[in-house]
Amino acid sequence: MAASLRALRPALSGLSRASRTAVAGPRAFSPALALNAGRQIRSFTDGMPHTPVFQLTEEEEMLKEAVSKFSQDVILPKVREMDEAETMDKAVLEGLFEQGLMSVEIEMGFTAAIVAIEELARVDPSVSVLCDVHNTLVVQAFRKWGSKSLKEKYLPRLATESCGSFCLSEPASGSDAFALQTKAVKKGDGYVINGSKMWITNAMESEIFIIFANLNPDAGYKGITAFIAEKNFPGFSIAKKEKKLGIKASSTCVLNFDDLYIPKENILGEEGQGYKYAIGLLNEGRIGIGAQMTGLALGAWENAVKYCWNERKQFGRLIGENQGMRFHIAQARVEIEAARALVYNAARTKASGANFVMEAAMAKLYASQVAGRVSGQAVEWMGGMGFVREGLAEKYWRDSKIGAIYEGTSNIQLDTISKVLQKQYTN
Repeated sequence: MAASLRALRPALSGLSRASRTAVAGPRAFSPALALNAGRQIRSFTDGMPHTPVFQLTEEEEMLKEAVSKFSQDVILPKVREMDEAETMDKAVLEGLFEQGLMSVEIEMGFTAAIVAIEELARVDPSVSVLCDVHNTLVVQAFRKWGSKSLKEKYLPRLATESCGSFCLSEPASGSDAFALQTKAVKKGDGYVINGSKMWITNAMESEIFIIFANLNPDAGYKGITAFIAEKNFPGFSIAKKEKKLGIKASSTCVLNFDDLYIPKENILGEEGQGYKYAIGLLNEGRIGIGAQMTGLALGAWENAVKYCWNERKQFGRLIGENQGMRFHIAQARVEIEAARALVYNAARTKASGANFVMEAAMAKLYASQVAGRVSGQAVEWMGGMGFVREGLAEKYWRDSKIGAIYEGTSNIQLDTISKVLQKQYTN
């Protein structure tokens, strides 16, 4: 940065002199001097790389093509059946592992995971959120805070065969994420957990669970600690699988812990630091949900415009040829691309190591709004065919509703954004 400023100094000083001259009187301003200073700055910046926000690396492009093919060939034929049965097809889950999509963040990084999540959601948001939570919350938690032994024990399984769940929410602890009632106590060489969790994504498919419990209630949220449990641990049980409006193939369950024993080596990170881990992971997870929502919106849009521009005719012409429809279609695509720009900017900001809290909140908020709006319009564009369960239009709309709820409601995102802005603009 210092070298860059030194290189720019002659041009900037020229502009400064021109500005001072201009203040003295309009006749004294020298256009030639300002133009020359501008040329110097432009000459310096011409050598800098300028890339579109959506430009992917060669590896990311290959990943996108592979995920698209997998989605079309393996997932699409099963989407309606999985939605009706409210169950994730085992072949789809196995395919996610075989394709390396359950370890994409380990192998290729965060932005690559966002590419995969978005591409999966164009076909089925239920599959997308399974991959999203597994990568951005569970795998990332092990990578950041897992001990060497935990990483060696669990990361290979998470990459190749075992799905993971992130267990934070409770009946009275949703938006107020740290009002946890689940308690942990030390016992012998380990810990015992009692309580329950609600709204746990991937619970039916998962073998490995990150459970947040309060080890020191007197310390409030600073007593929250993260523990690793497996489905076969005594005292662990799935109490109920929720029946939902959307993303029905993605399991969402209530979990009960009745004297669930956790070995001491299965603590994630440090005692009392769980609240910090949860905040950090949820900020990253919001970018993943944003990618899910932009993928959903794009899938709904593509599904509808193909019908409007190729099949549905009224009054002797394709309805997509009518000016009113063309304007709706164009406006919707503009909003989708704007949402995608926020998501990719947040992902790249996170990958750069910069603070990305506001960027993640904006991406998640706006992408969920666009997903709901565009998927709803898409149903209307398709008329009766958009309303029946024969196609996917109505499913995209149902699936979109969760975007404004999980990993922080829209109001929580607005509150987060306003807090960051207030800090910037308060004296």
